[in-house]
Amino acid sequence: MFGDEILELYRLQTALLRRRRERELMERERRRRQYLRRRRAFVLSSIAAVLSLINSTSRHIWVRYRGPGQNFWSMAESFDDEEWKAQFRVSRATFNYLIELLGPAIKRRRTNYRVPIEPRRRLAITLWWFAWSGEYRSIADMFGVGIATVCTIVRQVTSAIVERLYDRFVSLPSGQRLDDTIAAFKDRCYPQCAGAIGGTHIPIAAPRNNPDHYLNRRGWHSVILQAVVDHNVCFTDVYAGWPGSTSSAAVLSSSDLYLKAEDRPDGYLFTREKSLISEGVEIPIHLIGDSSYPLKPWLMKGYSLEHQLSPEQRRFTYTLTSARSVVDIAFARLKGRWRCLLKKSDIDISMISRIVAACCVLHNICENLGDSFLPEWNTDMAPAGIYSRQPDTEPYEEDSYCTAEVIRDTLTYNLLTILQY
Repeated sequence: MFGDEILELYRLQTALLRRRRERELMERERRRRQYLRRRRAFVLSSIAAVLSLINSTSRHIWVRYRGPGQNFWSMAESFDDEEWKAQFRVSRATFNYLIELLGPAIKRRRTNYRVPIEPRRRLAITLWWFAWSGEYRSIADMFGVGIATVCTIVRQVTSAIVERLYDRFVSLPSGQRLDDTIAAFKDRCYPQCAGAIGGTHIPIAAPRNNPDHYLNRRGWHSVILQAVVDHNVCFTDVYAGWPGSTSSAAVLSSSDLYLKAEDRPDGYLFTREKSLISEGVEIPIHLIGDSSYPLKPWLMKGYSLEHQLSPEQRRFTYTLTSARSVVDIAFARLKGRWRCLLKKSDIDISMISRIVAACCVLHNICENLGDSFLPEWNTDMAPAGIYSRQPDTEPYEEDSYCTAEVIRDTLTYNLLTILQY
């Protein structure tokens, strides 16, 4: 029995060693095949890289020849300053300034397929579309690019303008800018004002989703641009994209401007250090708007003309309306320079707000650089069928007696005294 047990143990050990040896051979064979695959992949990739370097300059790519467009762009580079501004709505100096700011953002990397479109032509295509809102096909022929390329370039350059330049050129005044703005509106006989707020409708093609929401009181589809304008007719706050059927008060209540003012504990939009005290009432720095906006300590409006007004109330309303005219001037110049905001565009509705914001940024740059607005760009001279009449404003009737009413009454009956401070 002892001998049988020894023999059985020997057999088990022999079988175990045999299986272990088989597993080692299989693992060795697997590693060898894996090594061969890796070596073959490395050799093939090295050969492909060498062939790519050798053939990169001689690869043949099908390219459509676009002679007329290239000829136009070549002629545009030789335009004099007057003709250049007539075509692109900005002076050559402003154009070069924009290239300095946007060049790195809109420049594309060179590949083995073809030479990328240079930043100057990309910006020129976008400015042309902003200024004339022409069809992609005609712009493609003029600039020697594809139709889809025009659409892509407009979107890319628009996004670059908003992302790179918006915060730099569109912001509420503060510091010395705020002092200059208050002084300028004071020269217009209205005190403690940091800007005027207003809205305008931008025509759009009827969207597929909820088209009735975008139908304004005039019966055409639009989105609303709400903006704050300073004494230099520059935009200091821009909020665009709400459907045309929305009231001005509803647009305001959803904007960052409203949240910024209402979330503060004191309910003021600007610093209280510059407030004035008149007859025991604190008069803060505020904005001015029309009757479609609510009355707030940081937002004043005139009295409703439907009620019997005193001479002081009429004078205050007239003075506020006169000072607020900068909004109408800014909107007229914005749409007159960039006619894409006057014509119903077939661009996607999600892109409209960026286009409006980009046009506002370009407007501010032109105003800051003294790039003059030409009389022939006036919106009153727009061809019939392009410019639509703006809807009438809907008065806001939900104001109740509050601190803002006290501030307005104090301004009304002490206007001349406050202007002498």
